[in-house]
Amino acid sequence: MIPPSGLGCANWPMNDYVSAILLRREGRTINVKRVYRHYREEPLMARRRGGRKRALGTQALATIPQGPNQPSSLDLIADALDDGRRFRVLNVVDDFSRECLARFVDMSLSDIPVVRELEAVMAGRGRPLMSVSD
Repeated sequence: MIPPSGLGCANWPMNDYVSAILLRREGRTINVKRVYRHYREEPLMARRRGGRKRALGTQALATIPQGPNQPSSLDLIADALDDGRRFRVLNVVDDFSRECLARFVDMSLSDIPVVRELEAVMAGRGRPLMSVSD
């Protein structure tokens, strides 16, 4: 395959899609799939990037709560009003009883009010053994 004019060998390591666009700019009618096939047949260096890297290994299984106040879940939800203003809701849920211990709504949740709300929950229910957040 002939590189587009104006590009030297030093500038040629690019992917097949960019090469097809540059060839079209020169007036050549060429299909992206044909350029991709040439890239696969020839030992050209640059190819399409791979997919997203995912975490390796196995995840630990979630423990099943045996009694109240063992694990608590913190869930942060965001939504918008009709006029476009955004608000956030922090839910604190006891995983054993599925009871909502606290629901804190504010336009922007900063750390001081969240800590104050969590301390109020701990004062009424005691400190949970574990807190899970997403």
